[in-house]
Amino acid sequence: MSSTGVPTEIVVVGIGADGFSGLSPASRDLVLGASVLWGGARHLSLVPAVSGQERVPWPSPLSSGLPGLLSEYAGRSVVALASGDPLVSGIATTLLEYGAPVRVVPAVSSVALARARMGWSAESCAVVTVVGRSVSRVLRECAPGRRILVLSSDASTPAEVASLLTSSGWGSSRLTVLGDLGSSSESSVSGVASSWSDSSPALNVIAVEVSGNGLASWAPGLPDDAYEHDGQLTKRDLRAAALARLMPAPGQLLWDVGAGAGSVGIEWMRSHPTCRTIAIESDSSRAARTARNAHTLGVPDLQVFEGRAPSALTDLDAPDAIFIGGGATREGVLDACRAALKPGGRLVVHGVTLETEVLLAKAYADHGGELTRISVENTAPIGTFTGWTPSRSVTQWALTKSAR
Repeated sequence: MSSTGVPTEIVVVGIGADGFSGLSPASRDLVLGASVLWGGARHLSLVPAVSGQERVPWPSPLSSGLPGLLSEYAGRSVVALASGDPLVSGIATTLLEYGAPVRVVPAVSSVALARARMGWSAESCAVVTVVGRSVSRVLRECAPGRRILVLSSDASTPAEVASLLTSSGWGSSRLTVLGDLGSSSESSVSGVASSWSDSSPALNVIAVEVSGNGLASWAPGLPDDAYEHDGQLTKRDLRAAALARLMPAPGQLLWDVGAGAGSVGIEWMRSHPTCRTIAIESDSSRAARTARNAHTLGVPDLQVFEGRAPSALTDLDAPDAIFIGGGATREGVLDACRAALKPGGRLVVHGVTLETEVLLAKAYADHGGELTRISVENTAPIGTFTGWTPSRSVTQWALTKSAR
């Protein structure tokens, strides 16, 4: 993400619970001496009036208004105010994504204060932000005994998190809501998720000590019944084989073409919190189902595009990997996907029909890679005995694009 015009420098000053008076003398001088001061209305109100100083609140919504703000002040020096450490789920991170030259003067973050209050080391807990995002993001981090710090959106977040944990098998988890950290009105309220009924202040961090028997695996091949589906689902053994060849890596993007229930793209994202997926699905009910599964399994940021490949693939971010679970025989799909891959990118295609098998055999002959036929059998009753029931064999073509 970038902007065509940005200020020459944006100094982002973190303000702690003590407000403006708690800043160092150098930081106070920096804020008071700024010709342009950006910040939220609450932060701007903390700063004493300065004659001639231009004060600009953040645009709302921020994502659509920020490029215009950056362009408007292009070539000028700006000071911006933020809470705590501006690089912990803060505005400095967003400004850097737009290519702005940012210098950060941090205060103690709410995460550091929360860890101090709970006596949790940085190594012993995960941090999840749900500020302006779905609380479902918490679920990816859940496992028995896991510690999670949740950065809340507002006063309603603790109750939403408690309800989510309860409905997902983690209702016995202990929640501690730390309110107004570092201020004179700091508070701490604890309880169990399944019986949570306390009110919370608007500024809060939730410390979760996870307990229960919900879904708790980052390995590929989750149980098939973890997904809502209509039969169009890449089954767990085949899913694990596909993801082993797709090789998820931090920060990388997958296209899940013909997503069905979205299982491959979802498990790609579950492998690391920075992995991204764009799911392309032509059936509207399946596209909606993919989105629901993504929320249920803790990766609500998965993007779903309703459309038919190859036309639906235009104007998407270039992928590091592509999985084609359906529609490979449609004219142009295979070529478009192979061309779209970044150098070194991985393509995995599954087929169950003779027509798809012929196509993949030709692709293997033309481009190389790895061609595998996978057969899976599961036990089922045969009268009073037990026997093997074979599933449809799947032909899998896997290709790694040349790094050149």
